[in-house]
Amino acid sequence: MRLILFGPPGAGKGTQAQRLADCYNAIQLSTGDMLRAAAAAGTEVGLRAKAVMEAGNLVSDDIVVDIISDRIDHDDCKNGFILDGFPRTLAQAEALERMLAEKSLHLDAVIEMQVDDGLLIGRITGRYTCTTCGAGYHDKNLQPKVAGVCDKCGGTDFCRRADDNAETVMSRLKAYHDQTAPLLPFYQKRGCLLTVDGMAEIDEVTQQMKALLGAG
Repeated sequence: MRLILFGPPGAGKGTQAQRLADCYNAIQLSTGDMLRAAAAAGTEVGLRAKAVMEAGNLVSDDIVVDIISDRIDHDDCKNGFILDGFPRTLAQAEALERMLAEKSLHLDAVIEMQVDDGLLIGRITGRYTCTTCGAGYHDKNLQPKVAGVCDKCGGTDFCRRADDNAETVMSRLKAYHDQTAPLLPFYQKRGCLLTVDGMAEIDEVTQQMKALLGAG
């Protein structure tokens, strides 16, 4: 199973990607993780990426696609992969399609997690974590059983991400929608675009995806 998940920050895309990876015995691939791993491994394309990153520049689409190409050749990707965070632009989508075609591969589906931006802003700005164990909580949706005490480790110190504020979240959502909008008709024309309600409960979103993919 070869999939792409589209979902804005806070939609739970990473969680759903891992659940689908477990269901289909596939590998969840994050471009950020792949870039760092390739640079650490010292592969040819990894060293190219490392030089660009150390210079403080953005890694080019060609390098990212080459790194994805190398990664999906590994044995653990034979059952499939789920791309998380790529593509973000039409040029990247076209480059990815060419690379897969060269390997005689194709995407099985592209799933868009549709969200209500207003509700999503509330979801993101209300979240906080235990500084001791990293357990996540929310002002309204998931509070500790005992106020001020972490359920998992008993810690009493919590923090919020600096960028989990309404202004920053709105900017990130706008960037996501601006980037993603051209990609939807691109994949719609190829007959592989599916949509789910990204604002549903986590388990329900998983079931929606599995039903669309024929596994639920």
